[in-house]
Amino acid sequence: MQSALAAVAVTLSIIMVAGMAGTFFGFSTSVMPGLDAARPASAIDAFKGMDQKIQNPLFISMFTLVPVAAVAAGVLLLTLDENSAAVLFFVAAGVYFVGALVPTIAVNIPMNKALEAVTIPQDASEAAKIWSAHSGRWTTWNTVRTVFSWASLLAMSLGVYHWGQNN
Repeated sequence: MQSALAAVAVTLSIIMVAGMAGTFFGFSTSVMPGLDAARPASAIDAFKGMDQKIQNPLFISMFTLVPVAAVAAGVLLLTLDENSAAVLFFVAAGVYFVGALVPTIAVNIPMNKALEAVTIPQDASEAAKIWSAHSGRWTTWNTVRTVFSWASLLAMSLGVYHWGQNN
């Protein structure tokens, strides 16, 4: 039973962090460059719409529960005496927390809120200034979230590898 629960927690952790890494990667490599290619007023408007729609229970649950699932997997792996695998899941939880959750709360969400408060100017050059100030910094921090999510996924994958070595 413990092994089955551990397998579920491990699987959920990997699926969730892979989903988040893919979401972050997709935004940095296609969504934001696509918006950068649009008229700045349109980019601002579209970004605001995406930000509103991404705030849904499924996304928020997956985004916030990655470290919880990873810690649960680590604890369950400890009960199976899979110490190396457990430590890697704890590391994965910490890496994701520090590199994905903290930047989101400290940087990306405040930037989203600031952009949401902006009235899109009619003047194209003013809209361009607003979008330019937002896009580059936001994408940089989003890329940080991508890299840390990948690192978390790598730690989880290594955890599965270590677990498999003992079975």
